Amino acid sequence: MATTYDFPSDLLAGQEELHQVRAELSALLKRLPWSVEPLDGFSDTGGWRKVERPASPGWTPDEQAEVEKLRRREHELAVFVTTHRFWSEVTTGDRVKARMSLKHAHEDGDGRTE
Repeated sequence: MATTYDFPSDLLAGQEELHQVRAELSALLKRLPWSVEPLDGFSDTGGWRKVERPASPGWTPDEQAEVEKLRRREHELAVFVTTHRFWSEVTTGDRVKARMSLKHAHEDGDGRTE
């Protein structure tokens, strides 16, 4: 029979915010130029695959600050989730399964997962 995990509300909230922050950071990085610093474009066709990059104007100070803010928050949330007191209540052999359940708890909607 599958084990059911009753995750604490603060752990669920932390995991959900971690998902949101990671999605926001990923979307931001996709919108930003490929290089933080201004760099000329290049084309390299001599390797096993062709690599081309247009010139990059670099990131503005505001963009750099936003990326740093999101990365810092992502780190804080990852530490909070992975060191939460709940994990000491889960047997060592079940922790990986419980962690995977937590990652998908938002899909179930109630925080109780199997």
